[in-house]
Amino acid sequence: YGLSLIEVRYYMPDHPSLLQLFSFQQHDLAPSFPALERFLDHWRREIEATLHSVRLAHQHLIRPAEWTAVDGVITI
Repeated sequence: YGLSLIEVRYYMPDHPSLLQLFSFQQHDLAPSFPALERFLDHWRREIEATLHSVRLAHQHLIRPAEWTAVDGVITI
């Protein structure tokens, strides 16, 4: 489970030579990305714009804690 950044490039029906960009963030489950699949299914059914490409960046939110051991003492 983590945060996904999605960029959707598409063509509008009235301006087919103009490539447009729509980007958004959502929480989703990797590697199947069910929320992204639902969004793309909705896009194909309800929106007249033609998809050109979809880019996805994903960062897991639930992971082992990151820590660094520090050797030393500072006295003031």
